[in-house]
Formats: sequence, structure tokens, C-alpha cells
Amino acid sequence: MAVKFLKRSFFQRLFGKPATSEPTDKGCWIYGNNRIEIDLSRVPELAERGQGIRLEGKNLPRRILVIRGENGAYHAFDNRCQHMGRRLDPVPGSETIQCCSISKSTYDYNGNPLFGPAKKTVTALDTRIDGGKLIVTL
Repeated sequence: MAVKFLKRSFFQRLFGKPATSEPTDKGCWIYGNNRIEIDLSRVPELAERGQGIRLEGKNLPRRILVIRGENGAYHAFDNRCQHMGRRLDPVPGSETIQCCSISKSTYDYNGNPLFGPAKKTVTALDTRIDGGKLIVTL
């Protein structure tokens, strides 16, 4: 598989600015009992394949990246690159996620490293749909 890269300026990569934002509707998700529940009707950012959201705060023990993959399925990951600890972003038009830093460490949807200096996997989390809600188990 040829690795695609997100288009970012040198300075965006240098300062580790992720392309993926938090959801516009901050109330679209809740965390409790070691799981995240996302109301998909309130998250237009996940309507299209190749897009994602960052989840942070609300007593969440770690940063989470949730994406709608190119395959149409939802995927969730610990949002921490295994090389520099920076955030990850989905790469539209590919089945990969990529670090926001200069190193461009790239992983497949299973969290396996494909490109760049990262050698360890990113933790992929279990997801399932339940009545219009996406459930992510930590």
C-alpha cells in the first residue's frame, strides 16, 4: 500500500497542530463506566468517510480519536503517536491515520505502524453501534 500524507505546512507539523478538531457539538458524547457513548445524529463530522473527531476532557482518562473509515466503519484509537506522543489524524482517501508531527508516522486501522519512525502500535479500541449511538470501549 502506498502511504498518503496529509497536506500541512512545515510549521503546522513542527508545532504538532492536528487537522482533526473536537466535535462542534460538545454535548454529543458522554464518558462513564470505561466507555464513550457518541450520539451520531449530533456529529456531522463523522457523516463522511475519512473524517474524524478528537475527544478530550470530561474526565476522559486519555485522548481519543474517532474516525469514520474509508470502509464506512467507525474506528477509535488512543490519540497518541507512539513516536513523539502527538495527536493523530485520519488520512482521507486511505485506510490510515497519521501523526501531526514532522515525522509523519502512519498507522493502519488496526494500529500497526506502516511508515515513519514509530515502531509500536497505536491502541485500537472496540467500537459498536447501538441504537444510533457509537459505543467506544476503553
